[in-house]
Amino acid sequence: MTTTLAPSTSTPATTRRGAELRVTRSRVLLSEWTKFRSLRSTLHTLLLAVLLMIGLGAMFTAIAAHQPDGFNPGENAISTSLTGTFFAQLAIGVLGVLVISGEYSTGMIRASLTVVPSRLPMLWAKVSVLATAVLVTMLITSFTSFFLGQALLSERHLDASLADPGALRSIFGAALYLTVAGITGLALGALLRNAAAAIFTFVAVFFVIPPLTMLLPASLSDHFVQYLPSNAGAMMLNGTFGVANPLSPWTGFAVMCGYAVVLLALAGWRLRRLDA
Repeated sequence: MTTTLAPSTSTPATTRRGAELRVTRSRVLLSEWTKFRSLRSTLHTLLLAVLLMIGLGAMFTAIAAHQPDGFNPGENAISTSLTGTFFAQLAIGVLGVLVISGEYSTGMIRASLTVVPSRLPMLWAKVSVLATAVLVTMLITSFTSFFLGQALLSERHLDASLADPGALRSIFGAALYLTVAGITGLALGALLRNAAAAIFTFVAVFFVIPPLTMLLPASLSDHFVQYLPSNAGAMMLNGTFGVANPLSPWTGFAVMCGYAVVLLALAGWRLRRLDA
């Protein structure tokens, strides 16, 4: 009596095909990069941030150059040339929100999570792509804003140079500030899963709450305003910007990063626990 063995269904070709289709970190990263560069909205928003930073930075620098008293309190040649950073952060924050909220609004997020069932690698890939794109673009923009601003200030001999204390740190700091602002926007988008709600929250935290604290008694506000994300991160730009008890530059940046890390952790938790 003989026994016939069924042929194996796993052939070398099938094995190779399965290996080729395996989800890896590099492939998830490449996928997110393809999504990022193929969307007009993300590219247009990034371009808007560049225009805001250079254009408004030059405008405020030109105003300072023609004022009899020169710079406003808490500002100097370096920080004034980088003032556009605080307007560019709106575009960068919106960009961060759109990177992930767009997929929720179109339903594409379900396809993304089907391809990457463990979910978190997709989130980290989005963060990596956004951070790299913003950091590189805004670093070039930051240098441009600095040199343009100093050219405008040179008419009254108020300009600074790269050799001045804090100049290079401020230029790199502006790019780092905007990068963390973008990551914060992405974290809000992943956490709230709604573009309007995430953008509203970002605007409230970075643009509405800081000015409102000026309405409070100084005895109260002086103890916490320096810990708000925008005020803490702004210390990287070589100015105090009216904050009574400013943090040191790197301490302030660490505080700003702390907010982003907490929001990302919450977004990751919700992504793992709740369906899209």
